[in-house]
Amino acid sequence: MSLTEQQALCLNIKILMAKNKAFEDHLWNALPPAILITGLMWLIFLLDKISPLQFFTFGIVPGEIEGLRGILLSPWIHDHQHIQHISGNSIPIFLLSGLMFYSYREIGWRVFVIIWLLSGFFVWILAERNGSSHIGMSGIIYGLAGFLFTSGVIRKYLPLQALSLFVIFVYGSMIWGVFPTPQPISWEGHLSGLIVGVFLAYWFRKKGPQRPKYQYEIERDLGIEPPDLEGQYWQKVHEEEMRLKQQEEEKAEKITINYDYIARENKKESE
Repeated sequence: MSLTEQQALCLNIKILMAKNKAFEDHLWNALPPAILITGLMWLIFLLDKISPLQFFTFGIVPGEIEGLRGILLSPWIHDHQHIQHISGNSIPIFLLSGLMFYSYREIGWRVFVIIWLLSGFFVWILAERNGSSHIGMSGIIYGLAGFLFTSGVIRKYLPLQALSLFVIFVYGSMIWGVFPTPQPISWEGHLSGLIVGVFLAYWFRKKGPQRPKYQYEIERDLGIEPPDLEGQYWQKVHEEEMRLKQQEEEKAEKITINYDYIARENKKESE
């Protein structure tokens, strides 16, 4: 292997190491929040099982002042009599929150907290006032899914667009959960979370990762007018036509006409 090939190989290895390090840095920033959120959810679930208190009473009760505390507490409370409730929410919240903090590290916590509070507040205002208590993490799950999908579409940045496709492929069927159902499911919480997530995707569209700009976009932002390539082309065509025309005129001026004649005297002698 020549010295040049060795240098190229070392450069490629360094680039790969830099990319892997960046991936690992983002990954380690994403895992702790996802583990914390999921772990806290399970911790409260276990406390609910062993505690004499009825934790579901701390959920959101629409229209009642006492139910306002559920805005803060309800996402962490699940039905302790049916483990399917919390197990069904665990994988989505771990995955979606991990993707949020991996891809949107700068704004991840702000988006999470705003979805948490606003979705709960809308449930308290808009849900049917029948004395039922709304609990569970599903509202935040819908909010994160709505944010990740919409943000990738708005930003037009390939890695985030791929994330949008992943979310819609894996969790696209969740859309049916935002419609009224006779089952004891908080569809109002799902709808509120989704609306808040979509709104935040637009609100934070200029925060976090952005699509790299092309050179012409940078020049446009700096007020630099792009070159008029079409105008330059036609100018060159016109100049070439004028040059050819001038050459033809010069050739016409250089044409010489020679006349041969016989003097009159010589003509008589020949007669």
